[in-house]
Amino acid sequence: MKLITFTKKGIYCPQGKFYIDPWRPVDLAVITHGHADHARWGMKKYLCHHFTKPILYQRIGPDIECQSVEYGEAITINGVKLSLHPAGHIIGSAQIRLEYKGYVTVISGDYKVQNDGLSTPFELVKCNEFVTESTFGLPIYNWLEVPDLNNKLQNWVLKNKENNKTSVFIGYSLGKAQRIMKAVEELGKIYVHYSIGKLNDAFETVGIDLPEYTIADFRERPKEVEHEIVIVPPALLDSNIIKKIPDLATAICSGWMQVRGARRWRSADAGFAMSDHADWKGLLQTVKATEAELVHVTHGQTEVFSKYLNEIGIKADVVETLYGEDEEESEKETLETPES
Repeated sequence: MKLITFTKKGIYCPQGKFYIDPWRPVDLAVITHGHADHARWGMKKYLCHHFTKPILYQRIGPDIECQSVEYGEAITINGVKLSLHPAGHIIGSAQIRLEYKGYVTVISGDYKVQNDGLSTPFELVKCNEFVTESTFGLPIYNWLEVPDLNNKLQNWVLKNKENNKTSVFIGYSLGKAQRIMKAVEELGKIYVHYSIGKLNDAFETVGIDLPEYTIADFRERPKEVEHEIVIVPPALLDSNIIKKIPDLATAICSGWMQVRGARRWRSADAGFAMSDHADWKGLLQTVKATEAELVHVTHGQTEVFSKYLNEIGIKADVVETLYGEDEEESEKETLETPES
């Protein structure tokens, strides 16, 4: 039985007549999470988790038609039983479970098996067919435990304070920035770019408490952030805005920082391997634990990861999609502000 097909518009469920994270306009789009490569403008109707709804309103527009459900809440669409389950990627991220005549397919979207303390922790969902990402699907990618990583961020900030430096973190506005805020919340005043503050509102709308912060006025009052903690999106790295900050030291927070030769490494003072995606071990453990008979690898290190799965006896194939390896498109949208 086939519950999903891969089309020019996106992942399609023929029985249910809906799409999952489509990249072209459709009548009904079931959305795994709020990053722009998975949640796009132009759908007639959206279906997502309660926590993702305010993000879609913020990013796509307040006039969209959007239905939201809780994790584990089952609804039936044209005979297909559909439910959302925590993906651990960012706030509201969900795996989409489809069941029809006893056959179960799970589309995981982007996922992370580590508990970051903000996102609802990942939930394993057993299935016949599993769609997985492979953004960091190479053995070199193995993340530190979250407390150990947070300690590294904290020590870097403390060292900067000793040297009268302003700690400037570079991280995605949705997901990464909030993790950084939580990691360093007791070490000084936190300033964020407008794009981050806008998405922080979506967290607070659904009752998630974030550390106290101030939206920085980089254009008029850059000196107010001096010797404090600043968080900005990647698009501002090496920008004139960054250069206005006094005595700055910059740190990129990205899974790509696991490798010293990663892009843009040399333009920053430090790099921390902080990712909202599963590492190599997390991907393998998840795929094996689902007990899926067929695995589709949709984006990232697709060839390497699918080849390895086949070698260890798990039937897998590569599927071409328009999902990105990171969330840069989200950043481009949120940077359209007076501060940019």
